[in-house]
Amino acid sequence: MGAPDVLLVMGVSGSGKSTVGTRLATELGWKFYDADDYHPEENRMKMSKGIPLNDQDRIPWLCNLHDILLRDVASGHCVVLACSALKKMYRDILRYRDGTPWKCESGKEENPPRVKIFVVHLSGSSVVISERLRKRRGHFMPLELLQSQFNILESPTAPENFIQISVDKEPSEIIATVMETLKVQ
Repeated sequence: MGAPDVLLVMGVSGSGKSTVGTRLATELGWKFYDADDYHPEENRMKMSKGIPLNDQDRIPWLCNLHDILLRDVASGHCVVLACSALKKMYRDILRYRDGTPWKCESGKEENPPRVKIFVVHLSGSSVVISERLRKRRGHFMPLELLQSQFNILESPTAPENFIQISVDKEPSEIIATVMETLKVQ
């Protein structure tokens, strides 16, 4: 694959995506985006009411994120994106935009541009992550929705380019593991 354009730090809510993503971006000197900042208000309201998002809620959000990634990569910037990206289809939208059964409105090209993504999957048990969410304040994603995320989670598999790291590790250990893995890419 060669060096990635984008590091996608993925996992369920409370897995540490923003913490790890921010630190990776600083370490690498790359731009950082937290996908939560790009949810439309309707999605935030739905989640804050304890209603899980469905594919129709997520597709426009993911298409927007793809466009942001593509813009930055085309400008010569590498990016770290913290995003749940729970299903393979969601990661495909970030990678290809039109590479899935779901078509984004503006993605009509015959050979859509591709973003080279390396996935960092932060994985952990529902017990560990639930405890983290209980301690978190000021976020629109309530603890009650965590199980719905585990229910739809499709962990990355080949041929996706990824590493899976336990959230039981300290953030500094996670960063070191990712940095070491990137050296051999």
